[in-house]
Amino acid sequence: MKVALFVPCYVDQLYPQVARATLAVLEARGLTVAFPMEQTCCGQPMANAGCETDARATEERFVRTFAEYDAIVAPSGSCVHHVRHHFDQLPQTDAVRSVRARTHELCEFLLTLPDVAPPPFPFRVGVHVGCHALRGLRQGSPSELGPPQDGPMQQLLRRMPGIQLVPLDRADECCGFGGSFAVDEAAISARMGSDRVADHRRHGAEVLVSADMSCLMHLEGIIRRQATPLPVMHVAQLLNGERP
Repeated sequence: MKVALFVPCYVDQLYPQVARATLAVLEARGLTVAFPMEQTCCGQPMANAGCETDARATEERFVRTFAEYDAIVAPSGSCVHHVRHHFDQLPQTDAVRSVRARTHELCEFLLTLPDVAPPPFPFRVGVHVGCHALRGLRQGSPSELGPPQDGPMQQLLRRMPGIQLVPLDRADECCGFGGSFAVDEAAISARMGSDRVADHRRHGAEVLVSADMSCLMHLEGIIRRQATPLPVMHVAQLLNGERP
């Protein structure tokens, strides 16, 4: 299997340790993973800001860059959702349809592979599932549709010896980031993020974990302003044996 790693812009620029952890987790499962140097953005920031037409050249470059691979894996449900669901503005050539179908979020992709012994993680963990992963990729059960159910990230985390996933009052509530929403509606965004942090603290989380660094970036900023330590980690870092 020819596997390519797609690293989102904000991970590349601000959280390269998450990209390295993602690569290590994939290689630990016996995969040979390529990192195409021609890759850039998937186009989501422009499209989310209403500039969908301007995003087209970036999206076409994504297709050209990853067309030859059997699987494209990204540590971001948000970016994967954009490729799968918003590349419909492109002419639906065989290459476009193929890339859309073969682009995977890290956790869902790991569940298709033979399991490996997970590292221990003896901490109380609060899990945040980003909106695009939860409602866009269906990686969980939104509360308005029924009782909460584990998605791929929780399934992987529960395998880790010593871990405790803390219950939350609103496990499916948005963190308030939403890309340009955090800029256009800063006060509302910050309040939403503060509510999420409070939920995790209230239930004794020692680490806040997500599969989307965009959500964690927003929540970490709020945590720093509150000056009350609560480490945030991407799920790839836990699976790679890292500690807070």
